[in-house]
Amino acid sequence: MVSKKTLALFKKLNCKKSDWKTAIYHNQSYKYDNDSQIVSCDGSGVKYVLGAPIVKGTDLKSPSAQLQSTDNEWVVTFNLDSKGAKSFGTKTTQMYNSYYDASGNTQTSVLDQFAIVLDGGVVSAPYVSQAITGGSGEISGNFTQKSATDLANVLKYGALPLSFSSQTIQSVSAQLGAAQLDAGLIAALIGFLLVILYSFFYYRGLALVSVFSLCTAAGITYFSVVLLSRYQDFHLSLAGVAGLIVAIGITADSFVVFFERLRDEVREGRTLRAAVERGWSRARRTILVSDTVSFLAALLLYIFAIGDVKGFAYTLGLTTLIDIVVVFLFTKPMVTVLARTKFFSSGRPMSGLDPARLGARSPWRGTRPAAKPATGAAATTPARTTPKEA
Repeated sequence: MVSKKTLALFKKLNCKKSDWKTAIYHNQSYKYDNDSQIVSCDGSGVKYVLGAPIVKGTDLKSPSAQLQSTDNEWVVTFNLDSKGAKSFGTKTTQMYNSYYDASGNTQTSVLDQFAIVLDGGVVSAPYVSQAITGGSGEISGNFTQKSATDLANVLKYGALPLSFSSQTIQSVSAQLGAAQLDAGLIAALIGFLLVILYSFFYYRGLALVSVFSLCTAAGITYFSVVLLSRYQDFHLSLAGVAGLIVAIGITADSFVVFFERLRDEVREGRTLRAAVERGWSRARRTILVSDTVSFLAALLLYIFAIGDVKGFAYTLGLTTLIDIVVVFLFTKPMVTVLARTKFFSSGRPMSGLDPARLGARSPWRGTRPAAKPATGAAATTPARTTPKEA
């Protein structure tokens, strides 16, 4: 028997509106109660009055979608434990005897239907064609493989007895968030300046390559973040800022590898142009391996992590790809151009490529000694000639 309160709710609920689920989940007048009737809707907008549950999801065992070999139709089979089998057998017997057409051809009333409910919504509402007292049964209809599998998954995974409780709640005000973001950006600036200072101290003139490489990487990263925020709804979090700070070290590591390989070639006595090409061929393999490891770490972290850690992994992977682009398309070409200048090719002390300072085994290999005019006494002494035999 439908109560007056339930009938009023039935008339009030509008299944055509998109907010009916919100009404069921959050409004106490629609909230599911094991001891009272409720009203609900299914995915197609059909409205139902539901009684107290007969069988809970925890009473179900091994629901699955199967293809019948007799008629080649998909069905969903299920089993019940002893408690569920008893309750379901009693109720289906009553429903079948009271409401199902004696001829077995048609259903006489919606009262012989039972609903499969998940989170307050009706997933399916099959009717009882016969009493199910053996603890197992099947649901048939116009199922496709997908729809049968979806229903079986609802019965299987919707039965998990899970409950969620808040362990920690943290609220961050806009002022605090802005302060933390500013602190992160200041940390990035300090790290940037320290890398530049160390580059000038250790690599001298080569530090120009470091500075321009870092600035180029920073510019590409900035525009990438702006474009992703505009077109992909990307939001830069504090963890993401941390990933950008780490990117400074990744970019610095790449040109350090290149510079050290270059200086090794200079120590071997090669000319600067030859040292650049040979040093690059050795350095690029190391750079690619290092960046590949960083990118794979960021990818796995993004896949398996949750929350803010995803933001860190995302920016780490993005900046790793940008580092490869900058090193190959900017850093190496810039070193090649500088190697053709007189300041660097002559091995000036402030260039960072002074053979004597680097402990080269010999002067630049491949250079030709220039002939100079004689001075002093040598200039006035005539050259000695040896007469040839007649």
